[in-house]
Amino acid sequence: MRMPVVDVPVIGKDEFNALMDANSNWGRWGDQDELGTLNLITPAKRKEAATLVQQGITVSLEMELNKKADEWNLNPFEHVVIVDEMAGHQVAGDKYSIESHGLVHTHMDGLPHFAHRGYFYNGIPYSAAKATGVEKLGIQNIGINGVFTRGVLVDLPRLYGVDYLNPGYAITAEDLEAWEQHAGVTIASGDVLLIRTGRWAKAAKDGKWNFLAAAAGSHASLAGWLKQRDVAVLGSDGISDVMPSRVEGLTLPLHELALVALGMPLLDNLDLELLAEEVARLKRSTFLFVCAPLRVPGGTGSPVNPLAVF
Repeated sequence: MRMPVVDVPVIGKDEFNALMDANSNWGRWGDQDELGTLNLITPAKRKEAATLVQQGITVSLEMELNKKADEWNLNPFEHVVIVDEMAGHQVAGDKYSIESHGLVHTHMDGLPHFAHRGYFYNGIPYSAAKATGVEKLGIQNIGINGVFTRGVLVDLPRLYGVDYLNPGYAITAEDLEAWEQHAGVTIASGDVLLIRTGRWAKAAKDGKWNFLAAAAGSHASLAGWLKQRDVAVLGSDGISDVMPSRVEGLTLPLHELALVALGMPLLDNLDLELLAEEVARLKRSTFLFVCAPLRVPGGTGSPVNPLAVF
């Protein structure tokens, strides 16, 4: 299929604020809700997802933790090995330090990562984050049960017969629906939606580039479609947002729409290359998706090692 040429318009601040209001899930699961769209992953959905395990194949979606600083990795993973003799044993241990957000480490964005006009999801004040962390919405709430549901891979480079989407390509609902038709799948309530742009394939071929200046990703207008389909979690091999964003004054508008309005956790910097190969080989784009963040009280996010199980 030929890649469409779409002139995605720039959204002004007033239109963006209207999108925030129109797609709000505040109060949908009660005024005290802390899980947002993860409420869509019901026991019945988990049982249904478990039936997708047929071949017994697992694929990790985590990038290897990067200890070297470069233009993408401004805060490298720090690892110190501690060697000691203790109670007659020769023992080795580890001390880890990681900034959970950024452009290279695979992580989950929790609901208190972005705020809008002074509030996180469901009306929790942004000021709470300046003290001890937003324990009301903290990442520990997701860690209690983790994420166990159906995953769907949308492999747009494969759909359009290219190695990767060009940096700056804005993904819209039309792209996702074209994949649904191609793969014979319907993205449904409680699903984890993973969108491959081919970022790592491009980096392997051409080297790293100014990612914040130009990156393939989803346009802010996709928020309405995500709410209509009741997607539980959105993930990408990038950081979901297209850059430039086409939203006046904002770099990551979809982050704001997803985390604050929808109450939808995000997965950034996934490794979707091996998954894409397995999806193509098995000719099925759905699988059991399993992921759990660290249970950090008040945490805004967490490194994760998600698994796709076929």
